[in-house]
Amino acid sequence: MSNFRQDFIRFAVRQQVLRFGEFQTKAGRMSPYFFNAGLFNDGSALRNLSQFYAQAILAADLPFDMLFGPAYKGIPLAAGTAIALDEQGRNIPYCYNRKEAKDHGEGGTTVGAKLQGRVLIIDDVISAGTSVRESIELIRAAGAAPCGVVIALDRMERGQGELSAVQEVQRNYGIPVVSIATLDDLLGYLQGEAEMVQNLAAVQSYRDRYGVKND
Repeated sequence: MSNFRQDFIRFAVRQQVLRFGEFQTKAGRMSPYFFNAGLFNDGSALRNLSQFYAQAILAADLPFDMLFGPAYKGIPLAAGTAIALDEQGRNIPYCYNRKEAKDHGEGGTTVGAKLQGRVLIIDDVISAGTSVRESIELIRAAGAAPCGVVIALDRMERGQGELSAVQEVQRNYGIPVVSIATLDDLLGYLQGEAEMVQNLAAVQSYRDRYGVKND
């Protein structure tokens, strides 16, 4: 595991964004961990989180021209990541959408830079894939090309079938999904942290029962 992925897991635990216990998922499963990106909720946390997104993007070496943050959670993520990329020497335009179209002023459903070229979607996680689907439709309708999705954590968990939500996005739209960290990174972190290792067995058991195979 590269250092920034391990550092991200440690950061999420420290922020209590990543917690351990018993949590019921939308699918009705009892998960031994819970990730709530909405708790990256102060300036310092957002700055650090955005730097991790920028590191993941640069490490993936994806070709892209701009960022898009789907409302609502994707909005601060796209803005923060644009700032973090600029700090790395890449000044990238960004754009986000409104939930409802505005019929006055500049109008429309998007705010920020014009959607054009290769667009990288920035979101927190992929669960049902609804946000990604709506983003891709909006980007294509503007004449631009979705070129990938970047998320914070890939749970690597099967949906209704054999594929995870991330794998379904990759299969259905033919674009890569990059995550700052995955469930396997989390397992690696738990193995190396003496004070957290008591959570390892439960997370490994959950991975064995509901996880997808590695590509």
